[in-house]
Amino acid sequence: MSPTHRNPVLGVVLGAAGLAAGVAAGIAADRAGRHRAALDALETSEQLEIIADEERVVLTSDGVALHVEIDEPAPEAAAAAARGLTSGDDPSRLPTVVLSHGYCLSLKSWVYQRRSLKAAGFRVVSWDHRGHGQSGPGASDSYVIDQLGEDLRAVIEDTTPEGHLVLAGHSMGGMTMLALGESHPQLIRDRVTGAAFISTSAGGLTLANGGRSATLGRLALERLGPSMLGPLGERPELVRRLRRVGRDVEEFLVDQNSFASPVPRKVVRYTADMLLSTPFDVINDYLRTFDGFDKRPALAEFKDTLTLVFNGREDVLTPPAHSELIVEGIPGAEHIVVNDAGHIIMLEHPDLLSAHLLELVEEGTRAREEHIDLPRRPRVRRVVTDIAKNRRQRRIELEADEAARAERARALARLRRAKVAAGSKEEVRRES
Repeated sequence: MSPTHRNPVLGVVLGAAGLAAGVAAGIAADRAGRHRAALDALETSEQLEIIADEERVVLTSDGVALHVEIDEPAPEAAAAAARGLTSGDDPSRLPTVVLSHGYCLSLKSWVYQRRSLKAAGFRVVSWDHRGHGQSGPGASDSYVIDQLGEDLRAVIEDTTPEGHLVLAGHSMGGMTMLALGESHPQLIRDRVTGAAFISTSAGGLTLANGGRSATLGRLALERLGPSMLGPLGERPELVRRLRRVGRDVEEFLVDQNSFASPVPRKVVRYTADMLLSTPFDVINDYLRTFDGFDKRPALAEFKDTLTLVFNGREDVLTPPAHSELIVEGIPGAEHIVVNDAGHIIMLEHPDLLSAHLLELVEEGTRAREEHIDLPRRPRVRRVVTDIAKNRRQRRIELEADEAARAERARALARLRRAKVAAGSKEEVRRES
C-alpha cells in the first residue's frame, strides 16, 4: 500500500491545515458555517473528560515513555460482575480490558467505553501510542506497527503481568494487536479471552480514498511530501494560528471524514483536537508503516479467542471489506456492521459499541470458565442500526423544528406590532 494513496486521515490533517491557510474557496467556508449551525443543534451538557484512577509511565524496550491510564472498578461493581460469571464468583478472575487507539488519535478516544466498562465492574487499561497523546516520541524509524506490538506487550507486562485479558483495538490499534499476536502468540493463547477489532484492517486490501478533503491532502503530500510536513512540524505556533482561523472549516472536514451520522459539535471538536494535535513529523513518519502492511497470517493466532469485528458501513478508511478479511481468518468471529457509521465509531455510536464490548468481555470470560470450544462456533454477520441514537436524533430534530417555529411566530408578532406602531404614528401626524 502506497502511503500517498492510502491515508485519508492524513488528508483530513493536511486538508484542514491547507484550507485554514486560505486554500479553500468561499463556498467551503459557507458550507462549514451552515454545518456548524447543524452541529450546535445537537449539543448536550455531557462532559467528554474522564479522570483515571491511576496514571503511569511505561518505558519501552528502546526507552520511549508511554502514557498509560488505568480505571479501577468499585469493589461492589466488580463483585456484581463476577457473580455467576467466574468460578466461585471471584472478582480476581475477571479480565482486564486493554484499549489501543488509532492513528492520529489518543486514549481519549475511548472515553465512553472506559466509563461503561468500569461501571460494569471491569478494570480498564488504555495507553497512548508513541508520538501520540501524552506519550513521548520515538526515533523516526520506530514508527512501525511491529514496534507498536512490542509497546503493547510492555504495557501489558507493566500493568497486568498476570490474569486474563480482553484486547480491543481501533484502526491502527487493531493492527497493533495483530503485531502482538504475530510476535507473541503464546501470550494470546494463554491469556487473551476476547479480542475486538474495531474499524481496522489486517492488510491485503487498499484503503479507500477518503473523500474530497482526503484527496486534497493526498495531492498535497504527493506534490510537497516531507517538505510540507517538516516545516509545519517545526512551527507549532503557526499551525495553531492557522487552526484558529479555519476552525469552522476544520470541524466540517473532520466531521465529513470521521462520521456518517449527526454527532454533537463538542464530539467533532474533541475528535479534531486529537487528530490535529498529533505532531506533523509523527504523522509523516508513521506513513510508511501502512505501505505493504499485511498481517493476515497473524489472524490465526486468535482462532481460540472469542472475537468481535466491528465497523461502520460508511467507513471511508476501512470499509467493511477489510473486516470481512479479518472474519475469514478467525473462525467463529462475530461481525457487526453498523448502518450510518463512519471510522470514528466509538465516538459516533458509543453506547452500541460499549454494549458489544461488554458482551464480548462477559462471553469470553464465560467461555474460558466453561471451556467452550470457540472454533466450532458458527460465523455470524449482522448489520445493525443504532435505534436508540436515531430516536434521540429524531427527538432533537423535532425540538429544533418546534423552537424554529416558535421563533418565527415571535418574529411575525414583533413585525405586526411594529406595523401597528408605525400606523399609529402616521395617524397622529395626519391629525396634527
